[in-house]
Amino acid sequence: MADEAVAEHPAEPAAPKAKDARAPEAPRGGARGDDNAKDAPDAPGSSDAADAEAAEREKERERAADRFKDRTRDPLAEEQGEEEPTDAAAATRARRSGQKLLASGRDLIGFDRSDVGRLHIGDINIGLDARRSGLSMRDGPVPEDELLRIRRTHIEPEGYVRLRRALEARRLLVLGGAPGTGRASTALALLEEVTRDGESGQNAERVRRADPERGVRELAAQVVAGEGGRLRGTGYLLEPALDRPGTLPPDGMDLDQLASALAERGSYAVVVVSVGSAANPLLAGRYGAICPPAPTRELVAVRLRKRLEEEHGDPVRVGGGGSARDGDGGGGPDGHADRDRDGGRDEGRARGADQGGDRPRGGGPDEDGSLSRLLERAAELREDPEVTEAVGLDDLRPAEAELFASLLAGHLLGSVGREELLSGCRGLAAVQAYEWFAGVDRALAAPPPGDGRAPVRSGTAALFHPVAFRIALAVLGGASHSAVSAAAHLLTWELSVQSDPDSTPARPLFCDDPESDLALSRARPADGPVDVAGAEVTGRLIFYRGAALPAAVLAELWDRHFPVRAPVVRWLRLLADDPRPQVSMRAAVAAGELSVRDFEHGYAELVRPLAEAPTPRRRVFAATALDQAAGHASHRRAVRKVVEDWSRHGTPALRWTAAMALGYGRSADSMDDTLDALARIGVRDDGEQLAVASLNVVRLLTLPECATVLRRLADWTGHRGEEYQDLALVSIVRLALTDVDEVLDDEPGTPLGDRGDWPLLLALAATRPELTGKLADLFWTALNTARSRDVAFDALETLLRSASRKDGRAWTREGLAALLPALTAEEHDQRRLKWLLQRMMRDQDRPLTEERARALWRLAVPARQRRSDEEESHG
Repeated sequence: MADEAVAEHPAEPAAPKAKDARAPEAPRGGARGDDNAKDAPDAPGSSDAADAEAAEREKERERAADRFKDRTRDPLAEEQGEEEPTDAAAATRARRSGQKLLASGRDLIGFDRSDVGRLHIGDINIGLDARRSGLSMRDGPVPEDELLRIRRTHIEPEGYVRLRRALEARRLLVLGGAPGTGRASTALALLEEVTRDGESGQNAERVRRADPERGVRELAAQVVAGEGGRLRGTGYLLEPALDRPGTLPPDGMDLDQLASALAERGSYAVVVVSVGSAANPLLAGRYGAICPPAPTRELVAVRLRKRLEEEHGDPVRVGGGGSARDGDGGGGPDGHADRDRDGGRDEGRARGADQGGDRPRGGGPDEDGSLSRLLERAAELREDPEVTEAVGLDDLRPAEAELFASLLAGHLLGSVGREELLSGCRGLAAVQAYEWFAGVDRALAAPPPGDGRAPVRSGTAALFHPVAFRIALAVLGGASHSAVSAAAHLLTWELSVQSDPDSTPARPLFCDDPESDLALSRARPADGPVDVAGAEVTGRLIFYRGAALPAAVLAELWDRHFPVRAPVVRWLRLLADDPRPQVSMRAAVAAGELSVRDFEHGYAELVRPLAEAPTPRRRVFAATALDQAAGHASHRRAVRKVVEDWSRHGTPALRWTAAMALGYGRSADSMDDTLDALARIGVRDDGEQLAVASLNVVRLLTLPECATVLRRLADWTGHRGEEYQDLALVSIVRLALTDVDEVLDDEPGTPLGDRGDWPLLLALAATRPELTGKLADLFWTALNTARSRDVAFDALETLLRSASRKDGRAWTREGLAALLPALTAEEHDQRRLKWLLQRMMRDQDRPLTEERARALWRLAVPARQRRSDEEESHG
């Protein structure tokens, strides 16, 4: 057959010959070829009765074809009668992203602690609770030995010089930062430095902590009084409690009054506040500044060297990122000689600290001593991938660096075993989560401060918003910042109502500060793809600064704060209704992780109610949560029992949910058991749920047991029951109409993952050549069965049009080159393909060019056969 034959316009091809090796049995025991034979016209001279019977048979075939076409619809797009397609690819990507952030294994790590405020591992006992250190401080001087320790070991953050100069110039500095980032330590370091050579001289009370309950006005009065004129040149540290409901921050006049009093007495003050809506006006004023956290590597290096030197009896060397301060004031005559550069660090000394002190500095053991070797081993251990993964934090705060250094030192010295080391490292994120949530709402019971100013509104919403944001970020990490923020406000409302059900909580509308949200939640932004209506656009995403934090937050929330479960459950149900897959699917994964921590509660409050919901979106949520629980060996058996019961005895909604859970491939003991359960669901009640069953059969084809699925599909096509045949035929057609990224969990980089926009049928043919024959046989069966023929031909046309993109670049040509020769091995199959190509060329809306038609013909018919046909046609 010549290539030019494609351009001809012959009549439609006759019904193909029976192909007994591939054709399934008819519902009543005959060959499926007989079903096709019904399309042949009756013999001439037949009676009127025969004509009527033939007409009735034709109508019945049309009805069967219509029923079949209806069963190939998208079962996820049935909500409220909607016919628009769902974005299954976006849902798959969102689920995959959520699973990466809540990796199985980390969330169930237990951290044994009797008091999280203090941690005991091996012979290490360290205080960690820095939640409200300022509230435990009252008026009083800072001991000189604490100031000396700060001078020697404090790590200066970037911009330290600017902070010191601002304090020297204005006498007052409002220093903002997230709790636990070392902001109070930096404030004390600043005050110690500026008062060292001032009017206070060697006064033992030259740096004082002020009572946080007094506030700025009272501190100004205290400075003026000056303890009867005894205190001059003093440095004051104040950490006001601005997060208590009813507390209003000081205004500009209050700060000016304090600055004036300080100047009069030759003193200084640093007011430490948490970033957030309450403190933002202060930080934006003339006295405000943000305190960056100290660099993690330097923190760990200095703390680690200090621990090892203490063990060896070596005096602690100068730390602090390379500043030249020593016991005598260090540096030059004014103590600032080494701080002329911004950031307060000499580059060479900072680099030495960052290397963890690989070589002992002067005064320690000799070059070949044990300390030198320990420091080398410590540097290697700190970078151990297993240790890094166990820590799970992108950066460490001072208390965390202290613990991490102690764990490393203990392991090197033999007092802490490997498992204790890893367990302690995992506990860092758990301690952070504990500090974030412990006693958040205790402030609601405290009376407002009596400063004469009444609060303008209840502070409940403002109090709960930071914790709500942290929970939302744990659930939706990797989604857009706007989606996380909106979800946080929904949760803030639920928490406020739960806390005070008799009052309608205020909903602040203009208090959001994205930078504060990031700082208070240890989060980071990143530009990345966001799925919108089936297309990807670039958006601002948000993540925790550490892979361990999402699971730690959920574990802390669910295991230690039982009253919060009710509002969180209501919130998760709201997220289940969100039409954006990036929200609903991530929430479903988190719901599964929460269910693992308490399966009885999660099943009763989340999984079962949503599994029986009338909307597909909620049922998909329940199925995804079940599969996430099945990912844990501890709960796999329970999940499989639930799914098995639903598939056999459940209501239609429960069977639908069970089918979706089975499609993930982890909710049954084996692939054959999974397919048996899907068949039970698909054939029951005259195939009422055949659509959802076939969808999940197709999803299983992305798994390694793909050959088993194809074998069972072939068995079903030969089944005597028409419902089984329809399940197979619908699955085959859906296989050709489903794109890879709609059903694949693999990341790009795998053979299938790199073909995300390919039809799954062609992607399998291209990547699994050993399956090509089975795929071609199954699709041939759908093309040659009367009730599936029309839909199968439409699917084949879709496959052919995907050979190249609109701009002419190759697309699925490789898959078509593998499939078409096996699909058109005989002459009547080739005639059918030629007719279809001609129909596509005549299409008025999307005509196929002759060049592309010939290219497709050459893919399907081998060159040798084309030459043979051409010779035969020319005699």
